[in-house]
Amino acid sequence: MTYTHLFKIFILFSLFTYVQAVETKPAPLMMTMTDINGKTYTVEGTEQGLNIEGLKGKVVFLEFFGHKCPPCLASIPHLIKLQKKYKDIFAIVSIEVQGLNSEQTKQFAKDKQLNYIVLSEEKASDVVAYIQQRAQWRGGIPFLIAMDTKGDVQFVQAGMLPEESLESLIQQLSEKKAETNSSK
Repeated sequence: MTYTHLFKIFILFSLFTYVQAVETKPAPLMMTMTDINGKTYTVEGTEQGLNIEGLKGKVVFLEFFGHKCPPCLASIPHLIKLQKKYKDIFAIVSIEVQGLNSEQTKQFAKDKQLNYIVLSEEKASDVVAYIQQRAQWRGGIPFLIAMDTKGDVQFVQAGMLPEESLESLIQQLSEKKAETNSSK
């Protein structure tokens, strides 16, 4: 075998290896988080967002909040109202990130009569770290990630949004699902 033949074989092998590497997507990142009621959710980090076990097909607001944060506290009545109004198509997953442990977060949620999924950071630390890395979140709260019914991130907001804006976002993301279903 000549040097030219060996070189061609090497180039072909290298090209084949490169194509394999490009076509191979990294395995999805799997995490878990446990809410204040003890329910554990598997969370899959995807290229476009998150798939949260049990919430497929719903518009999801993933919210980071704090128990001492005035805008966070002011938004709670709006979130309660929206969760009640859109319960069949919408879910809120709210993570307390100002240092309450799970029991303290549970008491906070009870006192505020929260009707949505609530977690302490201690029981969702992998998800929080993942969001810090993926969304470049630096700790400002409230911090909202809105996902469509496929779990794809469609909107990210640091700071409080008015109730009307949140409701409009829910409607837009649920209409997106209706459009996708009608085009099939």
